[in-house]
Amino acid sequence: MSIKTKVAAVALVALTATGMIAGSAQHADAKGLGLGLGIAAGVIGAAAVGSAIAADGYYYDGYRRCGWVRQYDAFGNYLGRVRVCN
Repeated sequence: MSIKTKVAAVALVALTATGMIAGSAQHADAKGLGLGLGIAAGVIGAAAVGSAIAADGYYYDGYRRCGWVRQYDAFGNYLGRVRVCN
């Protein structure tokens, strides 16, 4: 997972948590489902965006991007190749 993905995921979680805290800090009146539907929409939206962010770096056109990378030791001697998927 790249640092950009991690930062976006943390920001999304912080935004969702802030919205939930701000929504629950109001006076409790017996009203319709307005606040409940808003929180549910926020949680569902956060789940959709979070899963899209998490899946962005690992799959390309439905397949993982894999390739062979040369490996060297500390002295620059060639050791072989290793398959790496990102």
